[in-house]
Amino acid sequence: MSIRKLAVILARCCLLLVIVLVLGMIFAGWDPPLWLLFPPAVIFVAVSVIQGRRTAAALKGTTARTPVETGAPVSGRWTALNSPATKVPSHGIHSYGQTYAIDILAAPEPDPRPPFAMLWPLVRGNSRYPAFGAPVLAVADATVVQVLNGRRDHLTRTSLPALAWMMLIESPLRESAGPSWIVGNHVVLDLGDGTYAMYAHLKQGSVTVAAGDRVRAGQRIAACGNTGNSTESHVHFQLMDGPDLDTARGIPFTWRGIGVPGNGESFTPEPEATPAERLD
Repeated sequence: MSIRKLAVILARCCLLLVIVLVLGMIFAGWDPPLWLLFPPAVIFVAVSVIQGRRTAAALKGTTARTPVETGAPVSGRWTALNSPATKVPSHGIHSYGQTYAIDILAAPEPDPRPPFAMLWPLVRGNSRYPAFGAPVLAVADATVVQVLNGRRDHLTRTSLPALAWMMLIESPLRESAGPSWIVGNHVVLDLGDGTYAMYAHLKQGSVTVAAGDRVRAGQRIAACGNTGNSTESHVHFQLMDGPDLDTARGIPFTWRGIGVPGNGESFTPEPEATPAERLD
């Protein structure tokens, strides 16, 4: 096990200890000295900052690297959010290989997505969002190396109170439980040459492939869902240099015929050629 992996596990254990102590003080009447909270909290923050800086330093040269070209992970009309075309790291952090990750929302015209609510309704059902259940496609011929399919789809976090709950309560708990609780149901594909594609927040029970399967570009492998650390149904896509989300570093991508759409930019991928067409 690498030092980087051990450091991530140490930070996660420290965060979990802080959460347990705080919950015990609130709900179980524990009365430990407050200084007990500081060592694990400091270790968690220190390890997170150091890991982030080391990843940023290691990736410094990748801005000049030619992005890996793949097909798009969806079909139909979509809109980009948290795009590396707008800022890097796109999600504000380098952890879990997210440096060049992108979120995309289904955007048919007219767009039926309900607007963000300040107070009410607190949450909404996923069926109100056109991305929910939309096909997710293999971006290249690849080998499936990792699958998680059993996490439940939760209601949206599309109001101010629900978003605050997610950021202040849910996210730290998920962080302490490990990356699978952050990304939810997901698939990791080995594209070859040390490049891996990860799809996150997939719909429960929708994954149609298993580890070891070979897939073709454009093949349906799952459906868009709302699992893990997600406010509403969307596809999270990223390329990275390894299959382990604890230690992977991001790799820049570009989608064939599209490039990298910036925040708020809509796009409609061209269908991938079938295997027979690629042989012609």
